[in-house]
Amino acid sequence: MKVPMLDLSEQYSNLRDEMLKALDDVMTSTRFILGSNVKKLETDVAEFSNVPYAVGVANGSDAIHISLQACGVTAGDEVITTPFTFFATAGAIARCGATPVFVDIDPVTFNINPELIEEKITPKTKAIIPVHLYGQMAEMDRIMEIADKHGIFVVEDAAQAIGATYKGKHTGEYGHTATYSFFPTKNLGAYGDAGMIVTKHEDLAEKMSVIRVHGSKPKYYHHVLGYNSRLDEMQAAVLNVKFPHLNEWSEKRRARADIYTALLKNKLQDKVVTPIEVSDRHHVFHQYTIRVDRRDELQAYLKEQGVATMIYYPLPLNVQPVFAELGYKEGDFPESDKAAREAISLPMFPELTEEQQTYVVECIEKFYN
Repeated sequence: MKVPMLDLSEQYSNLRDEMLKALDDVMTSTRFILGSNVKKLETDVAEFSNVPYAVGVANGSDAIHISLQACGVTAGDEVITTPFTFFATAGAIARCGATPVFVDIDPVTFNINPELIEEKITPKTKAIIPVHLYGQMAEMDRIMEIADKHGIFVVEDAAQAIGATYKGKHTGEYGHTATYSFFPTKNLGAYGDAGMIVTKHEDLAEKMSVIRVHGSKPKYYHHVLGYNSRLDEMQAAVLNVKFPHLNEWSEKRRARADIYTALLKNKLQDKVVTPIEVSDRHHVFHQYTIRVDRRDELQAYLKEQGVATMIYYPLPLNVQPVFAELGYKEGDFPESDKAAREAISLPMFPELTEEQQTYVVECIEKFYN
């Protein structure tokens, strides 16, 4: 049996007629930049996130960068974040001229450990970026308590967590901003690059709206150094077709996560550590990530059996070559190092069948037994 990491074909087949009409409507309108589709998506995603403002941008990486710039992060500042995340998180900090300062993770959730944050705060600290990894939010009340105490900004990296909640609140309700990626593999994915920032702060929304269009308002009058980072009207049209299905898809992911967990605990409880959904959080399972020994050997074996997997992430950011000048070394963040050795993500998408999941678990069982 072949089990892909992600298969978007059935999703497209189900939405094909509606999708083609939406794209044709954009082409017929000849309004391709910041048109009605972008405005509708911004309105809907802001409402979904329970905040008043949303700003569509070109991708999730720019969403973080523009958020930081709007918060005033600049050269010489420091921004605290996790080393166990995709490069874009720290890359956005460095692109502002600021220095990433890393804090180790909570081994249960893979998210930044808030109890380690305060010791890293200095007079140069301007912001914290908690990453809601794999679809489960970080411990935001504690993070906001620390940030408020020290007067620093919080930018939630919610690229993998649209629809997730913590104590009943959505991404964006805690931090000064929250950033979404609509990369095609995400829970809500475009057919190319796309991103969005949500916020409850009108002044930040205004700044970010100006930054995304070369820092100009009105047009051709430039007050800040901005970027060409607009959410494309065609991608917004795609996302508007998909958006009404997001909650249903999230629940299907959760159901498939339950199936994986039941199968793995029944057959491999002593070999596999399954994901834990913390009681006060709603996990949307962008990835279903387990911890195992002999991870790389298992991945190679599953590939031979036709099962695709991914390792998110094999090398923590503190030891990435591009950040060598920061002076970190392996061992500085032991929980992140351990996760980088043990974590492997199994196939996860709403259309994944129970037959496919059973086969995946049977293959893991054969490897260990």
